[in-house]
Order: sequence, then C-alpha cells, then structure tokens
Amino acid sequence: MLRNILSVGSFTLVSRFAGFARDVVLAAVLGAGAMMDAFSVALRLPNHFRAIFGEGAFNQAYVPAYSRIHEREGPEVASLFANRLFTLLLIVQLVLLALALPFMPLMVTLLAPGLTSDPARFELAVTLTRITFPYLLFVTMVTFLGATLSAVDRFAAFAAAPILLSISIVAALAVSFLFPSAAHAAAWGVALAGILEWLVLWIAARRAGVSARLVRPRIDANIRQFLRKFGPAVIGSAGVQIALFADTIIASMLPRGAYAALYYAERLYQLPLGLIAIAVGTVALSAMSRHIARGDEAGANRAQNQAVAIALFASAPFVAAFVAVPELVVAALFQRGAFDAQASEAAGMVLLAYSLGLPAMVLVRTQVSAFQARGDTTTPMIVSLAAIGANLALKLLLWRDWGAQGLALATAAGAWINVGTLFVLALRRGLTEPHPRLPRFVAVVALAAALSGFVGWWLAPRALGAMAWVPFEPRLVALTLVAAAAAVAYATAAGLGLKLAGVLRLLR
Repeated sequence: MLRNILSVGSFTLVSRFAGFARDVVLAAVLGAGAMMDAFSVALRLPNHFRAIFGEGAFNQAYVPAYSRIHEREGPEVASLFANRLFTLLLIVQLVLLALALPFMPLMVTLLAPGLTSDPARFELAVTLTRITFPYLLFVTMVTFLGATLSAVDRFAAFAAAPILLSISIVAALAVSFLFPSAAHAAAWGVALAGILEWLVLWIAARRAGVSARLVRPRIDANIRQFLRKFGPAVIGSAGVQIALFADTIIASMLPRGAYAALYYAERLYQLPLGLIAIAVGTVALSAMSRHIARGDEAGANRAQNQAVAIALFASAPFVAAFVAVPELVVAALFQRGAFDAQASEAAGMVLLAYSLGLPAMVLVRTQVSAFQARGDTTTPMIVSLAAIGANLALKLLLWRDWGAQGLALATAAGAWINVGTLFVLALRRGLTEPHPRLPRFVAVVALAAALSGFVGWWLAPRALGAMAWVPFEPRLVALTLVAAAAAVAYATAAGLGLKLAGVLRLLR
C-alpha cells in the first residue's frame, strides 16, 4: 500500500510543482485584477461539474463496484460493465456540453452574479468559460479511465495527467500575443489540456488491457446497482461543490481581488490535499475494497489505520507552515509582476484560515473509504450535506465582516464537522477499528508540528532581514531557509518521538 501511495504521491508532487509554476506565471501575467477574476470563474465552472459528476461521485461508486465484479464474476464481466458505463457517461457529457454552451451567460450569472455589475468583466468571463467548458468532457473520460486503472492497481498515469494542464496553460501564455488577451490564451490552454490528458490515459489503459470502447448502452443488473450507489454519491459530491459555488457567488460581491485571494490561497492548501489526501484516499479505497470483497475485515482496518497515520504524518508540516508564516509563503511564491504586497497579505490571511481545516480535509477521504468500500454511498452523502449546511450558514454569517477569510474559515469548520461525524458513525457501526496506539501517534505528530511551526515563526523575520541583500528573489531564498530549518525540526522531533512512543510501525 505504501508503495502505491508513494507512486501516486510522487507524480502528484511533480504535478503540484508544475501547478505552482503555472500559478507563478498567472500571478505575474494576470495579477489579481479583472482578468484573473474572469479566468478564475472560467476555470471553476467546468471544475465544479467535473467534481460533481466525475472525479468525486464516480470514483466513490465505481471503484468498489468494479473491484467486486472483477473479484466475483471475472475480468470479462468487469470489462463489459466498464464499457457500458463508459458509453453512458460519454452520452451524458455530450448532452451537458450541448446545453451549456448556448446558455453560458445564464450559467455565469448564476455562478458569479456580482460580475453583472461590471459588463466588461462579465463578458470576458462568459467568453473564457465557453472556451474552457469542453475541458469537462475530456477530463471526465480521464477520470473514468483513471478509476479503472486504479481498480487494477495502476495509479501512475492518472496521477501524472494533471501535469499537462499546467504545461498547456504556461505554453499558451508564452504565445499570448497570438490571442486577444493573456486570459484568452490561458483559457485555450485549459481546453488543450483536456485533449492531452485523455490521450495519456487512453494509452495507459490500452497497455493495461482495460481501455474502454463504445458499446450499445444497456442497463443491466450491474449498471442498475452502480446507479443506485452513484445517485447518493452525486448528491454528496454536489454538496461539497455547493459550498464552492457559494464561495464564488459571495466573492463576486466582494471588492476586486477577492477571487484572486481565494484562488491563490486555495492553490497552496490544495498542495497537501493533492499530494497526500488524494493519493492516500485513492489507494486506501482500492485496497479496502479488495479486502472487503474477499471478506477480510481485519485487512481493511489495517489499510485504513495505515492511511490515517500516513496522512497525518505527511500533512502536519504544511499545517504548521500555513499557520506560522502564511504571508511569507504567499509573498515568496507569488509576489512579483502584477501581484503586489497587498495581494500577498490578502491571500496569506485566507491561507491561514484554510489551514485550520487542513487536517480534517486530509483525513476525510480515509473516513469516507470505510463506507464506500462496503458499497455505502448514502451515509457519506447525508453527512456531507449536513456539514455543507453548517458551512453555508457560517459563510453567510462571516462574509460581510471577514470577507474572503470568512469564507475560508467556514470551509475549515465544515471539514471538521464532516470528518468527525463520519468517524463517530463508522465507530458505532463497527466499520472502523482505530489502532490502540493511534492517539499516541497523533499527539507526537501534533507536538512535532507545533515545534516546527514555532521554529518557522521565530526564524522568518530574521531570515527576511538577513536575505535583504540578495539581488534575486530574496523572499524565496528566505522561505527556503525557513522551510529547511522547520523541516529538520519536524523530522527530528517526529522521528524520535514516534520511536520512543513505540508507534513508528503505524507508518509501515
């Protein structure tokens, strides 16, 4: 399991570094003004639909179903199930695309009503979204092929595919003089990325012998069972996206730059989510589904405990950094070109708010897996909707006084409600069995993270002062020194603490 997590995590790390390079270029070229606001909306809309119908809901229902059919009925029946589902999914996506393009002004109005008061910004957002929306069609097919590969223990191609999005956007921005604006170039880069990602996954699936093909659509018993699980999963995923929709809607009514602050802060806290949570969650769901399909409940519990331990250990340093020195992180990475000190301060405060919920966001997939691996997508749906209800209530309460930071705080609170409720329900139903020494593990990791955060907080102003003479990127050099010192402090404290506490084996 750890090998697969490292495989996914390694490619995801490269993807996140590529994403960082992309965001640095976006910040320098588009800044935090009207063009960046319009592009953020254009990127969010297809991503919302992808998360609802593709990546989130589909994986939750599909991976356990495919694993069950493959184990119990054989690979030929599993292949037929996948082909029929692929055909249905493609039909749905084509219909959605055909409906969305002519009604794009209405969709943008619903997503970002505040933009209607600025006709130029609104028209730009509509144009850019029409360009980016076909990305949804291709990335949904990518998600399908990636889920099938995950079900047969092939994770690398799916983890590597997002790198192409960053490369495409940066390449398009490099030739932005060929487009009406740099924002138009970035939007076309998104559209191109969808095609490239699909090609990579299609080749990988063909080599693995699980590539999908078009067949006559037929709703057989396996498809009907999948759809019964898929419905609650869609609602659950939609609940998360409703909260993100709310962020977009409310941010459109805040002063210019709110979109940008949310976007850049979200990109930073998405680094540990993509690097750790998605990798751990993907591998844990696949491993637990196979154990349960074989009737091995003990193996499923071991897989979940290991996933929780790895997720906490790997994410704790990010929490420490984002709490201790959020403004330095944002300024060092993005403050150049059109992205000024005021934008760094705004995004830093949003990043701090997001980081308070980061442990819960990282852990939620490990808790959801306890239900999904057993074919229960209804319970996570209900819990997600309850958490989203609390999230939305807090957004409405906080946004006027706290602005974008209030939206991020509400997201953090909703994540804790979600993961806490899932854990309690799984424990009561006997679906999870935490290792007796797991609380001791959590305590050691938390203390080590607190120490590393203190080291970073104390060292940051001193490093900035000492590096002021550096002629090239002094803030980035200072952040590198602070991060190195804090990382050494965390690794030393956590390594010694876990060994002395006798809980190091939980990572193995």
